[in-house]
Amino acid sequence: MDWLEAVQQLRAVRTPAVIVTLAMVRGHAPRNGGAKMVVSPDGLFGTVGGGNLEATAIHRARQMLTDAAGEPELLTLTLSDKSTTEYGVQCCGGEVTMLLEPVRVVPSVAIFGIGHVGLELARILSRHEIELDLIDSRAEMIAPERLGTPGAQGVLADAVANVHVHHLPVPEAGLALLPPGAHVLIMTHDHVEDLAIVDTALRTEGVGSIGLIGSRSKWARFQKQLREAGHDDAALARVTTPIGIAGIRSKEPAAIAVSVAARILQLVEEAAVTR
Repeated sequence: MDWLEAVQQLRAVRTPAVIVTLAMVRGHAPRNGGAKMVVSPDGLFGTVGGGNLEATAIHRARQMLTDAAGEPELLTLTLSDKSTTEYGVQCCGGEVTMLLEPVRVVPSVAIFGIGHVGLELARILSRHEIELDLIDSRAEMIAPERLGTPGAQGVLADAVANVHVHHLPVPEAGLALLPPGAHVLIMTHDHVEDLAIVDTALRTEGVGSIGLIGSRSKWARFQKQLREAGHDDAALARVTTPIGIAGIRSKEPAAIAVSVAARILQLVEEAAVTR
């Protein structure tokens, strides 16, 4: 497969990668300028010429993946028998400059319940480069005239995110639609729905995080019911409630949304570093 197809496939399975491009070639080199290679944590696609220069590029690309680097880098190598290298000698006589571009996994966030807080949260998160799923059992909450559409008036007018809107009478079914690592935020109008979504999220493999809006008394009731449904303490510890960052006491929907969005961005950064 070519490099573009490789990147598309890696993004589809949510695997980070680095695109290595021979950006500049002076003199003789194994490949011409523009040659590309894609490096994933455990795979390679294409070649920039083999030998020392390719091994050095692969090593640096995988360091970037380990460090969750977000910025591109330039790497210049001299192909000379007088140049000391870690991976052998290439005496083509030229010099190459390679551009290493990280391709990070696009974060995924799902909001269950697009009421007052959910709407404000969708407004904030839609301005970020993420996969954003908006799920509600009430059709009117996610109607186009309420949400708007990208490029038009409404909450999503300035959307940068790839937004997916779902009207699901059984909202917990939406968990099966999410990619691995998705951050799940539960804030529906109905505590019965909230409980069903939490229960299903705990049984769904690969969920990144689970956040539940609500009070301590609500969570106390939920814990009792979730234990009766077979969940142990380790499972319940996966649920964060209340959600958001500490120190914001306002109960205004927009303030709660800012707090929750800030915490989600923290989780996204933490996941990128540990991936």
